[in-house]
Amino acid sequence: MNAIKKIARKFSFSSGLLETYFLSKKYLKPKGWLLSRYLYQPVQEDGQPIPWVTYASLHFISQKLENTSFKVFEYGSGNSTLWFSERVQHIVSIEHDITYYDIVKRKIQSRANVTYMLANVADDYSKKILDYENEFDIIIIDGRDRIACTKNSLQALNNSGVIIWDNSDREKYQEAYDFLAEAGFKKIDFRGLGPIGHIEWQTSIFYRSENCFNI
Repeated sequence: MNAIKKIARKFSFSSGLLETYFLSKKYLKPKGWLLSRYLYQPVQEDGQPIPWVTYASLHFISQKLENTSFKVFEYGSGNSTLWFSERVQHIVSIEHDITYYDIVKRKIQSRANVTYMLANVADDYSKKILDYENEFDIIIIDGRDRIACTKNSLQALNNSGVIIWDNSDREKYQEAYDFLAEAGFKKIDFRGLGPIGHIEWQTSIFYRSENCFNI
């Protein structure tokens, strides 16, 4: 095998194929990327659901959810709802798409720690969180109307709460990033590859000085 590697690496085409093979074997497959791409849903290598965020951010978040009793509010449901429900005390998830809502609802119907709601974006989607005050340790922004959702979220976040924001490299949401900065939040960016996608993107965690992630 070593002799084959040496020969293959002498030529750019075969060397590229060889390195692609090892990238797939050592990183993409163990991460679940290949299966995620095939199924077109974020999963790990064994098919278990994971959030559709960058792998770097997921690694970091996973470490912070060990032995906790966190309460989570999530804008944008899916495999993340399933993943978080196995790791936190309670999760409230809001979805705008009725077809997708029905699919996810069937998957979570036996999970008593999930509150799942359908809301119209043009009506009360971003306002659902206004029903809560000082309630959540984690708020996830990964759905629609993200600027309004962010501005409505702060009263529902407890004093040590953090915000997980996916696709935080999108400039169209700059107003929300500025809003959080003015409210005293710092942020950590996790840029890189994640499930399904061919190109890197960014997931960020917004936090204040005293926070439940001990950042």
